[in-house]
Amino acid sequence: MNDMQHQEVDLSQPQNVDLIWDLHSIARRELAERFIRLFENRLCVYSESVRQLYTNYSVHFPNDLGRKMVVLPAPYAFHDTLHGIDPSAVRRTGLCVLPGAVLGKPGLLMSTQVREGGPAPRTMAFKPALAQIISNQKKIGDVFLPILMKGDLREFGQQLPYIHLHRLQVHKLTRLSAFERSDIQQAIIRKLLMLYREADNLAC
Repeated sequence: MNDMQHQEVDLSQPQNVDLIWDLHSIARRELAERFIRLFENRLCVYSESVRQLYTNYSVHFPNDLGRKMVVLPAPYAFHDTLHGIDPSAVRRTGLCVLPGAVLGKPGLLMSTQVREGGPAPRTMAFKPALAQIISNQKKIGDVFLPILMKGDLREFGQQLPYIHLHRLQVHKLTRLSAFERSDIQQAIIRKLLMLYREADNLAC
């Protein structure tokens, strides 16, 4: 039974550097912390260094690490960590998700681009924007699978937190079987549907 005892998790030594996100450039840290928690376990997190995708994790802001965030995969949910995710299958989307409060609205907003020093980004409500993207991708025989990775939590004008979305293209995971690719796709879609259903009620 000794092997089954709970083990202390050392947040200062996560599995890899991709799980430590630097927040030094973010001025309104508390707001950013509340915002990123909206996506905790609603979007999968990718680690390029170990080629893994985490579907079950928690985010922490340990005081002893300074202005950093730690993504901590569920320690005993091994089946929730997806392996063999080649970096060539992950790419930037240019899509950003913002809190609706920027326009005095509830829920989340989506923007095609956020530029530092530029004008306020054009936005639309998250749910219809996501539905349109999914529909457009389906028309060309593709599927939209958004994920997060280190560096995707950002800030606009030192005031507004937002996240940039990466996407996984499962057809490029050529080293995996069709069954494994399907399993990965369904895992991401399940999370995305959860986010879609709850988007109008998420606020930081």
